[in-house]
Parts: sequence; C-alpha cells; structure tokens
Amino acid sequence: MPQKIEDQIATIERALGERMIEHALVIVRSWLNELGENNPYEEAYFSIHKRSKAVFDAWLSSNNENVDERLNELTGEMYQMVDSVYADIRLKRGISPEMHGFNEDNTASILNYFHNCVRLREEDVEWFQKLLRDESRAGTALTAITAIAQNIRENFSIDGFLMLIEGMNVENETVADQCAAQVITLLIHYDVRIDFFPQIQEAFLQAASEMNDDGEQLFDLLCRLIESSDMKNFKEAIRSGELTTSALPKELQKLIQQAGLGDSLDTLLQWMPKTETEYIAGLIEMLPQTWVYTALVEGVAEREKSLAQICLSCGFRDVLWDFPDVGEKVYRKALRKGAKQPIDYINYAHCLLLNGDRVMAYEYYRQARKLCSSPKTFFNLFRPDRRPLIDHGVPIEQVYMIEDQLLNN
Repeated sequence: MPQKIEDQIATIERALGERMIEHALVIVRSWLNELGENNPYEEAYFSIHKRSKAVFDAWLSSNNENVDERLNELTGEMYQMVDSVYADIRLKRGISPEMHGFNEDNTASILNYFHNCVRLREEDVEWFQKLLRDESRAGTALTAITAIAQNIRENFSIDGFLMLIEGMNVENETVADQCAAQVITLLIHYDVRIDFFPQIQEAFLQAASEMNDDGEQLFDLLCRLIESSDMKNFKEAIRSGELTTSALPKELQKLIQQAGLGDSLDTLLQWMPKTETEYIAGLIEMLPQTWVYTALVEGVAEREKSLAQICLSCGFRDVLWDFPDVGEKVYRKALRKGAKQPIDYINYAHCLLLNGDRVMAYEYYRQARKLCSSPKTFFNLFRPDRRPLIDHGVPIEQVYMIEDQLLNN
C-alpha cells in the first residue's frame, strides 16, 4: 500500500531538517513518476541530485571549508522544489482544488480562495498589499490574513510569508497585530525550515526594527499568544460549567453538531485537540528552541523571566528547569490559592531542590506523596523528572536518597 501523502511530506520534513537530501529525493522521484514524463521538474531534480553527491564527496574529503554553506543552500533549493511538486501532486490527486481567482467583493470567495490556493499569483500579492492599506476594508483583510496563514500551514509559501510580514506595520493596529500573530506562529511551526530561508528571517527582523521599540510590541504579542493557549484553565472551565458548547470555536461546534454528539462533557474534551488553542499550545512547547525565541527573547533577562512566568502559569512546566527561581514563585502562589494536585506540590518541590533548599523540597515531595493513592502513583509522576533534575545540577545521589526516604516513609 503506497504511503499517504501526509506521511510522505512528514518524512521529507524530517529528512531535510537533518539536511539528508538524498532521503527526500527518493520520495520526490516517486512524485515525479506520478506526474509523468512531461513534468517541469526533471532538470531541477537531476541538478540537485548531482550537486548533492558532489557536496557529500567534498564532505568526505574533509578539506572543503564551504561544505556547510553549500549544503544549506542546496537544502533550501530542495525545500522549494518539494513545495512546487507537492502542490502539483495535491492538484493531481484532487486533494486541493484548481483555483483561478476570486470575487474580491465576496468574503466567502476570498476566504475559499486564499485558504485553498496552492500557488499564489502575482496579482493576488498585489491585491493583498493594496487591501492591507485600505482602512475601509479591514474586516476583509482580517479574513484574508487568517485564510493565508491557514493555507501556509499546509502549503509552505515564501510569498505568503512575506505578504503577512508586510502587514505587520500597517496603520490599522488590529490588522497589524493579526499579521504579526500569524507570522510568529508560522515561524515557530516551520522553525527547522526557516534556517534555510534567510529572506524570511531578514524580512521579519526588518519589520520588527521598523516598530522602533526593540521588539517590545512583538514580545508582548508573543506573551498574549501563550496566554491564549492556556488549555489547562480552558478545560477546567468546561468541567466547572463556566463554559458551554457556544464558547467553543465555530468549526468545532459544527463538527460536534454534524456528528450528533450533543453537549456531553467528555465529548467536548475529546474534541479539544482540534481547536486553535491546542495548536498554539503545541507550538509554545517548542518555543524555547526556536529562531523566534532567539530573535525576540534570548539574552534579555527581563523578557526571559517574564516569559517563563507566563509559560509556567499556563501549564508549560518544562520551563521550570531553566527558571527554578521563577517557578518557585509561580507554584508557591498556586499552592496558596488552593492548588491541591500532587503534581503542584512536586513542581514546587523541584524548584526548591534546584534552588538548593533540599529540606523544604523533601517536605513538599512528602505532601505530594500523601495525596497520591499509592507509592506507584507518586513515582509515576516523580521518576520522569529524575533526569532533568540531574541534568540541571542536582547530585544523582541526592535524587535517589529522596526517593528512598519517600518510598520507606
């Protein structure tokens, strides 16, 4: 059974993320065979194949100083060819419809076109640039921005990226914020790719510099995106009855209605991963390792701590390993407010231990242990964190001593 196209593109993304061009070429070759002999990509395919072999031979000789530079350039070319062939394959298989334009006076037509079009035309770019600066059509611009961003998630587009980046500094603040928010999430989503597209990085940094605030506005927007992804609080609000079906995204409401699932609480929670909130939450977990973090946060101590506090408050606990002092304040406040879950006590104890207060850390581990129904339940929560504790400076014998004491008491 042939591999599904989504699995194929995922394989290519993993391969090119490691600059393993030959692995990606295998799948692209199968796509070209499917497109037939008269496809327009054969020459580019064989050119990349030939140069890839030459770069590999140069790498083996270990005396060619520009191998990395050549490999990065070739990987960028490969990404662009993959995107072009992928677009044609989607059209050939009927996954994406043929699109030849839209009615600019019809919002539904604009939404449909920019959400589904696999190749933007020059006139589309010109129309969008004009739309961004038309104050009377801000609502239409917001619709187009959302549709373009959703499309880029599926079909990477340099032109689409640059269009959204251009909108980051328009006069309408709502439109500018929407463009910036979409650009930030897409940059995180495509973090591995972005290294091979310096034109996107340069355009983003240029747009940021034009704001004349040292990136403060974009950092504030990033913080708001994280706060909007607070899945833990959102789910708790559903359980408590504070939120109903009507509070869910329209797309989710439609899916639940079509499936005849009613207002069952369990059903709503099962559907949660399909929401925009869950998507952003997944990206935020990647954030500290991304180019966006380096560009907007890294090296500015105040921003690093502020972002860590927001992440921890929203349930992204991995941040505590690098910012235990911030974590200690966040989890102490949570406990004072009445948090009673074992993991809350464990998180606070981790921060205390990382900050050198072993006695108080043990006390909070002990309280977490009391809240658990059995030693097994507690250690299922604690043991996955042994490695991070050790990696961040807690002596290994100290970790195992705490375990022994908790097991025997």
